[in-house]
Amino acid sequence: MRVARLDRLVREQARVSPGAIAIDAPDGHWTYAELDAAADGVAHALARLGVRRGDRVVLWLPKSARAIAAMQGVLRLGAAYVPVDPLAPADRAALLVADCAPRAVVTDPGRAPQLTAAGVRVPLLTGRTGPAGPVPDVPGRREDDLAYILYTSGTTGTPKGVCLSHRNALAFVTWAAAELRATPGDRFANHAPFHSDLSVLDLYVAFAAGASVHLVPEDAAFAPRRLVEYVTGRRITVWYSVPSALVLMVREGGLAGAGPAALRAVLFAGEPFPPGPLRRLRAALPDARLLNLYGPTETNVCTFHEVTAVDGPVPLGRACCGARVRAVGPDGAEAAPGEPGELVVDGPTVMLGYWGRPQRRGPFATGDRAVLRDGVYHYLGRDDARVKLRGDRIEPGEIEAVLASCPGVAEVAVVVAGTGADARLVAHVVPEGERGPGPLEIRRHCAPVLPPAMIPGDVRHVPALPRTCAGKTDRRRLAAS
Repeated sequence: MRVARLDRLVREQARVSPGAIAIDAPDGHWTYAELDAAADGVAHALARLGVRRGDRVVLWLPKSARAIAAMQGVLRLGAAYVPVDPLAPADRAALLVADCAPRAVVTDPGRAPQLTAAGVRVPLLTGRTGPAGPVPDVPGRREDDLAYILYTSGTTGTPKGVCLSHRNALAFVTWAAAELRATPGDRFANHAPFHSDLSVLDLYVAFAAGASVHLVPEDAAFAPRRLVEYVTGRRITVWYSVPSALVLMVREGGLAGAGPAALRAVLFAGEPFPPGPLRRLRAALPDARLLNLYGPTETNVCTFHEVTAVDGPVPLGRACCGARVRAVGPDGAEAAPGEPGELVVDGPTVMLGYWGRPQRRGPFATGDRAVLRDGVYHYLGRDDARVKLRGDRIEPGEIEAVLASCPGVAEVAVVVAGTGADARLVAHVVPEGERGPGPLEIRRHCAPVLPPAMIPGDVRHVPALPRTCAGKTDRRRLAAS
């Protein structure tokens, strides 16, 4: 029996529909045959650099067709790709390279000197690769082989690499393709960057169906009018993003006036969707399906809820993708319906583990609290300090670890103020001495090591951080201040 793998999807579509458009990107329109050939070219070039089954390859590239070809090329060698935020500074890319110990890095010629200056010593693939013929299948591959690593913010100040297998991803992709009834005529928008788990649906569900995926330019990701024009002009049929982008499209982009006629499914995940803008979206797209997807990076998507009417916060919904979901009380026992508990997930979508740590077994505790009512789970909040900002999961501890080394900072706590599209990172700084660093000094200090989304734009000086009765920083009071 053939092993189910992500890289087989494009290969199969290139066989049955070679002339069909696979990618509409800033660097051109690629057919499935062209994507297939480009992936083989990357694979041959990486093989010459010594990449083999089980290796990791870091991708530090802008959102492009070439980046997708690089992903596919890596997978064809039985290796795993590690996408890095293209907007991240070179020092952060170098940090992830040091952590996952890749065999090679695929990047642009302009970025290569930055990596070298940041201390990266692994081989770099920077040029285009010519046609080289099909790559022979790698023997011995399994569905549980590592496919990609997505880095999330870590609680100790160090990013954590979430390791996901072909089986993990395909459990979600197969479910989503069936639930959406995806066809070759669909036109998927790709709003999320490739280092975000949201991009897995855009790319691989499209490839599974033989549909086309249209890459939203990075500079338009949160420009509401441009987004609505893009959806309308490209006749997008399936849209998937964080709610923040959709809120802006409703408020400022004109989406609430007359929804794009071709749009038949709108999916969102990563943060709660405010009921007001969601009602307007529902009214603007009366015939489109609206689906709320839930799941941390470690579990892919594990629950979903289809929105028909909006009469309050959107539920997380019920389990999907073969996942087993339950709410667990403080005693470890499953919470009864109506009783709150922490969501715990088990099944085929749950990650292999974190890179560099022992492979995990058994259920994954999400840190999200929920309650089961009428057969669906309702979100109650986080159990820990992790926060969501425009769909990115951010651990304040990582930002605080960087800010703590900034001259003039005695203590610091980072929280998210506001909600949805208005959410922002706020750094509460206890100065060391009479004057503490301002926003510009903070930005200059953080820019070499943190991506833009993780740099606080609001800096407030406080004489002391509020504390709970246990002596911990009272983040709730800070967020409410």
